[in-house]
Amino acid sequence: MHPIVDLAKKSIEEFLRSGKKISPPKELSPELTARAGVFVSIKKHGNLRGCIGTFQPCTPSVAEETIQNAIAAATQDPRFNAVTEDELDAISYSVDVLSSPERISSIRDLDPKKYGIIVVQGMKKGLLLPDLEGVDTAEEQLRIAKTKAGIWSDDQLEMFRFVVTRYR
Repeated sequence: MHPIVDLAKKSIEEFLRSGKKISPPKELSPELTARAGVFVSIKKHGNLRGCIGTFQPCTPSVAEETIQNAIAAATQDPRFNAVTEDELDAISYSVDVLSSPERISSIRDLDPKKYGIIVVQGMKKGLLLPDLEGVDTAEEQLRIAKTKAGIWSDDQLEMFRFVVTRYR
């Protein structure tokens, strides 16, 4: 298990067992000291159980971003009840570290296997990670991201793409 995935796992386990947030390890690899947006996804028996993240960094390091977002994925994803301690043995984890978003002018600039998408319209924002099962076209990727954001038109729609480094 990659150290960043292990950090997400330990963060969730400790929080569910004690209610306490762990501190980042003292010795951090360069990838964990960097600043970037991070998404933590948790699955139970292959089905999504929680996914929360940030597309811009909100903490001083990827390690802290991972800890914060792992706990949120397990306890605050509005689509699911909070993960329970009884479920921990059945949970698998992945962590996506995002590149800086790049503005695009057309969905022709997307490839759903390579790029994630961020859509923005006024205060509404939606994000969809790349390389998701069942998302095979840029049109479908855009539609899902807009739906997540509650965006129903293309008026003044801004689009951004990003790549991820996915750890499992």
